[in-house]
Amino acid sequence: MNKARASKSEARQRIVETAERLFYAEGVRAVGIDRIIADAEVAKMSLYNHFPSKDDLILAVLQYREEKFDSMFENWISHHVSKGTDRLEAFFAALKDWFESPGFRGCMFINARVELADAKHPASKFSAQHKERFHQMLQTIIEESVGMKSAKTVAPAISLLVEGAIVTAVMAQSSQPADVAREAALALVTKAKRK
Repeated sequence: MNKARASKSEARQRIVETAERLFYAEGVRAVGIDRIIADAEVAKMSLYNHFPSKDDLILAVLQYREEKFDSMFENWISHHVSKGTDRLEAFFAALKDWFESPGFRGCMFINARVELADAKHPASKFSAQHKERFHQMLQTIIEESVGMKSAKTVAPAISLLVEGAIVTAVMAQSSQPADVAREAALALVTKAKRK
């Protein structure tokens, strides 16, 4: 890779990382392009060379956030599994780890979807697709506990418990909703196993 291309890639990455930090902390609509440019220490032209509009940047940030979040969440699950916890309980332990992480402000995908308000916005569509992928990952973990047939019945309810826990954790500024959701999910799983 030549020096100019490497510099261009570094500038793009710096813009995305800066925007991700600011959007998560303050919201996608509250943070302007000039603030991102200043914090990322790039020229305005550099930003617009990579992202023709703020909407393009928002989408790129959410794509970056998904990779980062998925990796972080899977690492937390693996950490708990390595201690002997089954994957479903490890999922809820990871959820609690996330709620207790510094700067936790809920789900960036929920936050962005609410702020954008337009279901047809590319970033709104991506946020909805992220949630589908996240719920599919959870369903796969549930299938390990109760089998595929029972998982199809309880997974949607457990997904709602998880989403409710995320919102409640932000509102209450507490990690306790992860424990409440875990207990309710385990009760559903136990009931499904008896059938």
